[in-house]
Amino acid sequence: MKIATVFGTRPEAIKMAPLVLKLKEKNIENKVIVTAQHREMLDQVLNIFNIKPDYDLNIMKPGQDIFDITVNVMLSLKKVFFDEKFDLILVHGDTTTTMAASMAAYYLKIPVGHVEAGLRTWNKYSPFPEEMNRKITGCVSDIHFAPTSGARDNLIKENVSISDIYVTGNTVIDALFTAKKHIDDNILGEKFDNIIVEKTSVDFFNKKFVLITGHRRENFGEGFKNVFEAYIELAQKYRESLNFLYPVHLNPNVKNLAENMLSGISNFFLIEPVDYLQFINLMYKSHIIITDSGGVQEEAPAFGKPVLVTREHTERPEAVEAGTVRLVGCDKNKIIEEFTEIYENKDVYEKMSKAHNPYGDGFACDRIADALRSFND
Repeated sequence: MKIATVFGTRPEAIKMAPLVLKLKEKNIENKVIVTAQHREMLDQVLNIFNIKPDYDLNIMKPGQDIFDITVNVMLSLKKVFFDEKFDLILVHGDTTTTMAASMAAYYLKIPVGHVEAGLRTWNKYSPFPEEMNRKITGCVSDIHFAPTSGARDNLIKENVSISDIYVTGNTVIDALFTAKKHIDDNILGEKFDNIIVEKTSVDFFNKKFVLITGHRRENFGEGFKNVFEAYIELAQKYRESLNFLYPVHLNPNVKNLAENMLSGISNFFLIEPVDYLQFINLMYKSHIIITDSGGVQEEAPAFGKPVLVTREHTERPEAVEAGTVRLVGCDKNKIIEEFTEIYENKDVYEKMSKAHNPYGDGFACDRIADALRSFND
């Protein structure tokens, strides 16, 4: 069986890297194809997991939009897929790379395996364009690796045969445990701590800290403005007891507003994006996390960290149901209210931090590899 794994962004790379390594361990022939939809952030992850792509399409260019990405991914993959004659293409999640690669495979009648299949908000514009990317990918996929039973049920609602669905857990937990072990084994935590102290120019870890991320398109403009106003009030309210750390996304729609609104607050620190291992270290040592990231909703509960999600909808309702995350949207008052309850009420904090993580046990890649062997048979 000759497989290709295709990915292009840092989140995809994080979740596909442990699968690439597992396929190699189990002697399943696999070619790694990267589109480099996110060039520098992708390369960081490839280096950490020591993965060298067989094909690097290097499509990234300044000012690219989703039209550019879709067209360039499909055209670049056309020749590779045609020449290599793969038996199966593996894609991940909901990026534009994922959707375009699955369609390119479909046009050449190559079976598609979808890792992290079945996530739905049932709102095609939230998140945009991810909700439609994953639905389109699901429509052309032949084998679906659902991370949870809820994701499996979503696929069944869309008339996917249950025999084509495997509930595996999420590969992000496999990656998380691998990364944490790497940090511990190589004594990197202290080095990473020193980097943060250097970047913030204060004794950053003399207080508990809140880790923040934010990058979603649907929050651009008024949404981020409301969220940042909430951060300003929280930072002032907890000036004596909390630091706030925000590795700011490089997109100008986020970066410029964050610098304009959040700079100069004594206990609020804006830093450039950090690499994957550094971010894992920060998650592990944080007290509370506020994010609009899908991956962080899955990762943080594995470390027992309560999460506030600055989105109106989530394709990961299992975390909400389990009590590990709370949806707060971009509502300034709700963010402040929910954060205050979690931080000030010890029982609430403990309940969230000890809730069961519904996203897996770190063996998702083994289950996917075994399913691929069954698919081949």
